[in-house]
Amino acid sequence: MKKKETFWSPLDNAAKIFPAIRNKEQTTVMRLSAVLTEPIVISSLLNAIKKAEVRFNYFKVQLRKGFFWYYLEQVDDSIRALPDDNVPCTAFDMNKENKLLLRVLVFKNRLSVEFSHILTDGHGLFIFLKSILIYYFKERGLISNNQIDHFFTRDFDKEEIEDSYHRYFKENIPTVTRQTKAFHLPFQLRSKPRFDVLFAILSINEIQQKTQEKDVSITEYLVAVYLLVLQDIYFERKGKGISPRNNIARIQVPVNLRKIYPSKTMRNFSLFVMPELDFRLGKYSFEEILKIVYHKMQVETDEKLISKIISRNVGSERKILLRGIPLWLKSLVLYLKYYSEGANQYSGVVTNLGKVDLPPSISNKVDFFAVTPPPPNKKLKLNCGVIGYGNKLVLSFGNISKSKDFEQKFLHFLSQQGINVKLKNKI
Repeated sequence: MKKKETFWSPLDNAAKIFPAIRNKEQTTVMRLSAVLTEPIVISSLLNAIKKAEVRFNYFKVQLRKGFFWYYLEQVDDSIRALPDDNVPCTAFDMNKENKLLLRVLVFKNRLSVEFSHILTDGHGLFIFLKSILIYYFKERGLISNNQIDHFFTRDFDKEEIEDSYHRYFKENIPTVTRQTKAFHLPFQLRSKPRFDVLFAILSINEIQQKTQEKDVSITEYLVAVYLLVLQDIYFERKGKGISPRNNIARIQVPVNLRKIYPSKTMRNFSLFVMPELDFRLGKYSFEEILKIVYHKMQVETDEKLISKIISRNVGSERKILLRGIPLWLKSLVLYLKYYSEGANQYSGVVTNLGKVDLPPSISNKVDFFAVTPPPPNKKLKLNCGVIGYGNKLVLSFGNISKSKDFEQKFLHFLSQQGINVKLKNKI
């Protein structure tokens, strides 16, 4: 009898950092939830998950250690539907019998999928959850095969498992310069378990009215609000005679590179742009901040500048000296580099997955979506996820500090602009 072939793959360029930095608190796990208008029928959901795991079989992998690098190896473990205890983004226990780096969670009318960032980015997570929803509603008799083909191909494409960073890497490109250290929120950490999420639901129509008045995107508008709040907190500290060590506020905004390069990859393929304010120059008005964010986002999403970042990231990975370092030492170097450089360079994160599109036949079967980015590191303390559906834009603030001052200032500003805000501690 012929032995069944086992799929294995090295980690993509972005994923290589995550095994080195993950722990029980900084889990590198992200969540995407769909809140339906009716309770979920478990039998239909289980059938949908089976179809999704066949279609996206390359997600059924475990993390393995090599001598030089980690790699992913396919396993036969089935993707199970687990009860959701509403504790988001917990670490995957590699000692358990089921070693998958993803989980599907269900509670009443809420369906959630959690992925380790080792597997994919927000786009891959989004496509996987969407596929389960499409298959689920087909089981319920609300979607045809033609509608499935409109949202994703039912046949596997080998491009889906490629490392697109390497595909679009260019030789002899000048790399980007290292950023200065950024201002961080001065709040004390909560006791363990630290991670807490606050959800805010806005009207897309109301926020779009404001963004159209300013001629900016929703992402640019929210990043500007984030910087404005950081500025308020910074100068409040100065007013109390406390001089923050660092004077630059910088926001990390993930960019889906599939919108720039024609890639079908379902692995990580995103980079970051980082709009910033230099507080040594004084206070900025909201209009000034919007202008800075808008132009920074336009410039830094240019393909030529993106290629510089890819060149830096992939180029360092290809260096012979680095490739020959044993894994234990490589992981230590990556860990130290992440905390000495990476985490120091930005003050916050705004992850916007955009607006969800579903077939008209099921559009009224989903109330809203919510995305929860991985728990922030101890320097960052807080991050923000954004996703829209219908007329609802859901913001999720992931926080490991004792303070809710940032969220209060952020949402109060939106309210002042005439945008109604509905708060939820749980969804």
